Amino acid sequence: MAYEVDFAKVSTVGLESSPVAAALAGLRANEARYFKNKYGQAFVVEPARKAKKLIDYVHRILKQERDIVIESRPLEATELHVENIRWTFVFYESGLAINVLYTLDDKKKRAVGFKLSDGMEVPPELASFKFAKQKSKLAGTIRGSYFVIKGEY
Repeated sequence: MAYEVDFAKVSTVGLESSPVAAALAGLRANEARYFKNKYGQAFVVEPARKAKKLIDYVHRILKQERDIVIESRPLEATELHVENIRWTFVFYESGLAINVLYTLDDKKKRAVGFKLSDGMEVPPELASFKFAKQKSKLAGTIRGSYFVIKGEY
């Protein structure tokens, strides 16, 4: 069942199996707040079993661009189309959130972003990345990194 993320009342719905469920819920709510405030769009996630195409899309980009295979189990995913940008998000049981920003009309903005929930370790498959820290009222300390997409997807 699809779930509209409420950033005013942070909930762990759909993320309960994560050892950092509260922090991951805060990170997800942080993303929801961004899209609501900047674009006026609701952030609606689906369980991984219903979002297989989105998860496969993200995993294909990771594999083809950097030979990265995420070991953690995906819990939820969503996709938003805003100003000719395709944003795809996957939230993982480990507390990892991955987003793919992909412009549809040009190659100016195409990247994969990684965000680590407060309290989780850097996954071995992402050990080569340097992570910057950001404070969030909803998510505590978020660590993030990214890489630019070079291929066509």
